[in-house]
Amino acid sequence: APPGGGGRGEPLDEYLRTRHPISFLLDLPRKLKHGGGDLAGNGAAPGTNGAVAAAAHQHAAAQAEAFGTAYDVPLVNALVVHVGTTAIAQLHSKTSGASAPIAHSTPMDIFQHLMNNLDAEGRYFLLNAVANQLRYPNNHTHYFSCVLLFLFAEATSEYIQEQVTRVLLERLIVHRPHPWGLLITFIELIKNPRYSFWSHSFTRCATEIERVFESVARSCMGGPMLNQDANAGSGPGGPGGAATADPASA
Repeated sequence: APPGGGGRGEPLDEYLRTRHPISFLLDLPRKLKHGGGDLAGNGAAPGTNGAVAAAAHQHAAAQAEAFGTAYDVPLVNALVVHVGTTAIAQLHSKTSGASAPIAHSTPMDIFQHLMNNLDAEGRYFLLNAVANQLRYPNNHTHYFSCVLLFLFAEATSEYIQEQVTRVLLERLIVHRPHPWGLLITFIELIKNPRYSFWSHSFTRCATEIERVFESVARSCMGGPMLNQDANAGSGPGGPGGAATADPASA
């Protein structure tokens, strides 16, 4: 069901089908906050009268204080799952036997727009919602692994790439077992030369950080990984894989 239920997610489904209206996509980051309305366009929007806007702002501030964040985290999680499952269904419905690109699909447009237009806190919640889907081997895990790798590869700044890495690392430094999807995604990230992972400054900004990366990489791979750029063999985002992988064929 669309986020919100009761038909309230219909504009999201309409955008996923048609890429219209563009105003829905532009307004989506605001809608993921408390008091931002819902995904059907309800709620106070910019330009509403002063009394309504003031009341909405006051209500949003109260919710943010109660939940400890300005973002509606359950809504972010629901949005990510709905967009992803819709994308997988679209891939399954294609009759062509060729691999279907996910790079310039409507679902990926949504993920990229949010990555580029949310603030650091919003991106962190979005990336965690994606990482939550990295589970056991299936189409669902494969698709979200491709999404995370593609967002890393196409990030507009190294800070965003550092956030992607942080979300993965936070889940890998805890005691095993780790979900299969989490491991395969991190291994692909550090091995595939497409991502040039070890060349990024955040991997060597301090000796302690270098040691953490080396320890986690060794734990995942069973050997030293620092500065290795070996070709990735079977990961979901092999050379060009994050941009062209087809979860429907997994």
